[in-house]
Order: sequence, then C-alpha cells, then structure tokens
Amino acid sequence: MSKFTLNNKSVLITGGTGSLGKALTRRIFKEYPDVKRLVIFSRDEQKQFVMAQEFPNAKYKAIRYFIGDVRDAERLKRAMKGVDYVIHAAAMKHVHLAEYNPMECIKTNVLGAENVISACLETDVERVVALSTDKAAAPINLYGATKLASDKLFVAANNIKGDKNIRFSVVRYGNVMGSNGSVIPFFLNKRKEGFLPITDKTMTRFNITLDGGVDMVLHALETAWGGEIFVPKIPSYKITDVAEAIAPNLEHKEIGIRPGEKIHEEMITASDSFYTYDLGKYFAIIPSVPNWSTDDYVAAFKAAPVPKGFVYNSGDNEEWETPETLRELIKTHVDPTFTIDA
Repeated sequence: MSKFTLNNKSVLITGGTGSLGKALTRRIFKEYPDVKRLVIFSRDEQKQFVMAQEFPNAKYKAIRYFIGDVRDAERLKRAMKGVDYVIHAAAMKHVHLAEYNPMECIKTNVLGAENVISACLETDVERVVALSTDKAAAPINLYGATKLASDKLFVAANNIKGDKNIRFSVVRYGNVMGSNGSVIPFFLNKRKEGFLPITDKTMTRFNITLDGGVDMVLHALETAWGGEIFVPKIPSYKITDVAEAIAPNLEHKEIGIRPGEKIHEEMITASDSFYTYDLGKYFAIIPSVPNWSTDDYVAAFKAAPVPKGFVYNSGDNEEWETPETLRELIKTHVDPTFTIDA
C-alpha cells in the first residue's frame, strides 16, 4: 500500500478561514509542499482577506480563496471541480446563538452538510472528512442536535455512493484549545476586568490542541474505510483548573449555567458502545450496518470492541489536565507570551 500523501492532490476545506482550517493549511504546506491545490472555501471575505496576508498566493502557489456558503449547492459543486479530498469544517457553532436562531443553524449545519455530500457525489471527490463535536453525543442543545444530524448524513452517504470511489467519515472531539470562541481566549481576555466568570464550578470539558485536531483529520483521510466516527483519547479539565491556571489571584465568580450547556460532555454514549472499537490512539464508532466486513476491519487495525455500556464522559475521564499542565499548553499552543497576572 502506498504511503499516504497530499502531494499532487487537490484539497478543499469548507470553513477554511477558521482556527482549524488555518492550522490545517499550515500543516499541509509544511508536510506536503507539492500539494496541487488547496481551496479555502468560506463565506467571510474579511477573514479570507486576513488569511491571505499569512498565506499569500504569490508565495503559496497552490492556495485558492473561494468565497461561498455551504448553503449554496451550486457554488459548492463549482468549487469541488477537480478536488480529490474535502474537509468539512464549516458550521454555525455557538450554542446560545443557535438556540436564538434555530433555522439559521439548521440551514448551515444540516442542509449545508447535505449540500457538501451531494456536491462530492456529483464530482470526483475521493475522500471526505466532516468535523463533529462532543455536543453531538446525546445532545441537549440545537447545535449538538444539528451536528448529530450532520454526522448521520455523512455516515449514511457511504450507502448511496454506488460505484464511486469515495469514502465519507467523521472526526468528533472536544474543546479545541485556543480556537475562536473557546474558554481559554475568553478567560485571557476577561482578566483585565478583574474577575473570571464561571458558569458552574463542577463543569468539566475534554481538551484537544489544534495540532491534535489536525492529526485526527489526516488520520481519517488516510485510514477511513467509510462511515467511521473517530474519537480521540484526550484529557479532560475542570473549568476551575482553567481559571486557576490563567488567573489564580483573581476572583472566580460563579454566574450560572447557560441555556443548552451540559455540566459534563460525552463523546461516546452507552448506546454507541455496541459499535465502538478501540484503535489505540483513537476510538472508532462504526456504522451499525457497514458496507465492509467488520471482521476484516478489526483484523486490519487490531481493533478491540469496548465493553458494552462503555461511556466516554469528560467528568469520568482517567486523564486530567492540571493548572500547571494547562499553563504550559497555553504557552505552547495559545499565547507564547502568557504569564500569570501578579
């Protein structure tokens, strides 16, 4: 089997101007300098303008900036002409905004997902990896429900591909450290107000770095057989430990849980456990009726079924970040100038 590479391949990233899209772009140009074309597909012209300062076409000959919305099926089809691999990162992701604007969230996260799938099936795309979220497991908010629906669409797309050489898979992970709108940049910004607002002091979350998210996407592109939902083995943190890491000398005010929030997040539910396999670095939730042999899959990846009823929950995790490890991660992955306020 030939070694996986993106050299001489054309790649399209929906939502490519977001945190993960930019991290993917950096990695692709670093590790695959002969990538044929890298299409940044997004609807925000200002973000594309800013990203083009970091990745100018004059230096990065393969990059293309393509204005478009995943709600626009025809625009997606046009963008995917000649594309080999698609990474679907576009989403409306803020929980409270989705609760207030439900149909807008559905149009982007569900109908947009279906548009991506249709465009891929109508062109010559070979691999598709869609980004999910821990909020899609046993969802209690609209954002999580739309991402669960999106996951189902991408998994089921493998059933309607016919004889096309295409595989759809999903990567699901927790809070991305330092990503737009996440808690660490929020807390760093809030320090100047003299206190940190904490929704609930018992809250926990999974934690993954941007590099870890990129690793997962590339892993899925390389290894997916079609229909898997990949879940990483990652540590959790207590929200109080994040506050302690960032501003131990400030007041931490408990302000109450927001609409649609959970105290703990899940990435694998007890119901998922019947179809979940341990791959070593990752878990894979496979389709209940895959279009390939489960026995062959187990043999190929030395996969082990998880115990029936297994739950992967941020509150019951075996691995935890501490204030000290969080400070090092913030310096490495978020803000190299970070110091604790005196």
